[in-house]
Amino acid sequence: MSSIVISVDAMGGDDAPGVVLEGVAEALAADTDLEVVLVGPEDIVGDFCRTHDRCEPCVATEVIGMGEHPANAVRVKKDSSIVVGCRLVKEGRADGFFSAGSTGACLAAAVRVIGRIKGVRRPALTTIIPSPEKPVVMADVGANADCKPEYLVQFAQMAVIYARRIIHIADPRVALLNIGSEPTKGSQFYQETHELLRAQVPEFAGNGEGNDIIPGAYDVFVCDGFTGNVALKTIEGTSKQLFKSLKGVMTANLLNALAAAVLKGSLRGFASRLSADTYGGAPLLGVRGAVIVGHGSSSPLAIKNGILTTAACVREDVCGLIEKAVQA
Repeated sequence: MSSIVISVDAMGGDDAPGVVLEGVAEALAADTDLEVVLVGPEDIVGDFCRTHDRCEPCVATEVIGMGEHPANAVRVKKDSSIVVGCRLVKEGRADGFFSAGSTGACLAAAVRVIGRIKGVRRPALTTIIPSPEKPVVMADVGANADCKPEYLVQFAQMAVIYARRIIHIADPRVALLNIGSEPTKGSQFYQETHELLRAQVPEFAGNGEGNDIIPGAYDVFVCDGFTGNVALKTIEGTSKQLFKSLKGVMTANLLNALAAAVLKGSLRGFASRLSADTYGGAPLLGVRGAVIVGHGSSSPLAIKNGILTTAACVREDVCGLIEKAVQA
């Protein structure tokens, strides 16, 4: 198997660079056909690469902070780790790019530097909803707040490819996230989108509601980026608060603590199924290269899995399949 080269933003994430370096080391150990170009300040990437095989340093003198205006920062900070990482993909020196830095800056740099696949109207930020039942794919979750119905058709086409090739869902069923299951529900925009999806996406199964997401009633949900982001953040916040409350119950007294000790293994397995660390980040589908954006609070496990998923997108030729689907 030929090597896959992934450029990695060493400065992306709340706990960078330490957590990123740990994740890179774990990814290299897990995939012997993986090569990494580590992008960041010379003293950080140079020292790390000297002690790790298959890891090449690429110096970037600037960093885009989480609080900076994404588009402005990408335009001004041309030597930032995010922009340089995307440029490596554009120049063919890397097959894909991973960062746990500013989501907005990663989206802006990917579109501005790498560019869109021919025929793609808008790239879609896609994510895996942490469901206890099965993985659920959602697109878009924040890249496009204002959409046209035809954008959502492409979101569905791209998300189906990702679901099949990366999540290994053989026959994904697609739903339009709406306020009711009937075709006539929702705004004029959603009614028009429903008609287009029914006509152009063979996997389309109809409208799905918010309470269908976690049970996994459908495999892929499509929506505009505003709706998707609100839904995703609501699910993440609810999950976090639920586990916090559950931990409080389990440690409230000695009897509860003993019960928790008995259930420890089962609870750990349940928590892992709900963990976003399993997939490591959200792919930006529709750009000419594998680009995955990790959560700012990513753990080393999330960084590792984000890099490995980026490599998997390259091996499965997700970009090539998207181009064929969109042109067809």
